[in-house]
Amino acid sequence: MQECSEKRILVTGASGGIGRAIAEKLSSGGYKVIAHYNKNPAPLKSLSVDLLQFDLRNRAQCREVITKDIQQNGTYYGIVTAAGVCSDGAFPALTDDDWDRVIDINLNGFFNIVHPAIMPMCKAKAGRIVAISSVAGIVGNRGQVNYSASKAGLIGAVKALAVELASRSITVNCVAPGLIETEMIKDVPMDIVLPTIPMQRIGKPNEVSGIVEFLLSESASYITRQVISVNGGLI
Repeated sequence: MQECSEKRILVTGASGGIGRAIAEKLSSGGYKVIAHYNKNPAPLKSLSVDLLQFDLRNRAQCREVITKDIQQNGTYYGIVTAAGVCSDGAFPALTDDDWDRVIDINLNGFFNIVHPAIMPMCKAKAGRIVAISSVAGIVGNRGQVNYSASKAGLIGAVKALAVELASRSITVNCVAPGLIETEMIKDVPMDIVLPTIPMQRIGKPNEVSGIVEFLLSESASYITRQVISVNGGLI
């Protein structure tokens, strides 16, 4: 706890199912958590975290809010990009907004968050970056061309950035969840999906947050450029 207490961790999408579980896990582990939300702070009210509000799609706003927070409160030790949306449909039926919104939040949001924070982390010569991708970004999913593209793009960005930052003692990794019990999978037909999962169940958000906490720890200081999938044997 004492080792973590001075380490500031920014968690984006912290009001969502996986993001909130990560913020709660890190806060209870002693980290100083800065929890991002866009429209709904209510799920975060019971947590011991600091709140930051901004729209991930607004690059100028992201840069302004993050830069101000760093100047006033100190450099981030870690960044966890957990914000994500889906807008599923057969590829011919996808609208321009279906494509742009998913790419903007899931992939461009990674750039909008990490870019303004990275030089202070480089100067500190220490840090952790964890991006929440998806099994869809590894194997692709029918009806999720936009979502799969955004999550695969995250994996590519992580692998390249990890090489750039390794000499600064900053690790960069991906966690790629399978089906996790959140609002995002409420319309998934479980009678069809469950037989494809060897463990025959849906994952819990805390089963993702535990991996994230490990990747932020000193025990993971030699782990970088990796994709760790939490999927019950789905792939």
